[in-house]
Amino acid sequence: MKTSSNLPTQFEAIRDRDELILWIGKPNFTAFVIRGIPYLIFGILWGSVVGFGMILKAVKGIPENPGIFMFFLFFLTPLWWGILNLIRLFLVHGNTCYAFSTKRLMLRSGFWGTDFKVIDYDKISDIEVTVNPVENLLGVGTIQAYSGRTDTEGARLAIGQFIGISDSYSVFKKMKEVSMDIKTDISYPNGLRPGLNPGYRTKYERK
Repeated sequence: MKTSSNLPTQFEAIRDRDELILWIGKPNFTAFVIRGIPYLIFGILWGSVVGFGMILKAVKGIPENPGIFMFFLFFLTPLWWGILNLIRLFLVHGNTCYAFSTKRLMLRSGFWGTDFKVIDYDKISDIEVTVNPVENLLGVGTIQAYSGRTDTEGARLAIGQFIGISDSYSVFKKMKEVSMDIKTDISYPNGLRPGLNPGYRTKYERK
């Protein structure tokens, strides 16, 4: 585990003076890049249909029209997108890093440059960890944070993802504990806040 004393300079640039980094990790390369495979497969299937149409025209001896040829190239957009997206994931992986601190979640990524995203704990409604079949084989998992927002169909929208990280269940457990402690501490009126937050330790007992 890395702490603020040996923090990469990229995170040091956005860390608050009194902020302690509790965990830092990078996504597994295969789990990160494989997310682009479904788009690539769709693009290949789409391109195969379009390519078959072009071959069929050639077999029938239909004269080539430059305008038709350009239309076919444009119609292959899903294939170009699938290829370019996979290349993008390859390039972005090296610049991707995740962390959580005593204040927030921190995500670093970027294609042309370095981009940062931070999510304060009080903006998080719930956190979950998922492990798909590929991640299960690789021994990694993905943690997603939600704010309670949904799309037009009612599906939850993730506001942050830690993709393909090792020891995901332990990281998830620690992140949940810190989130609960910080949000509980924020709920104190300023005059009642202790100088040191020992953590949320109350216990429910049925009577």
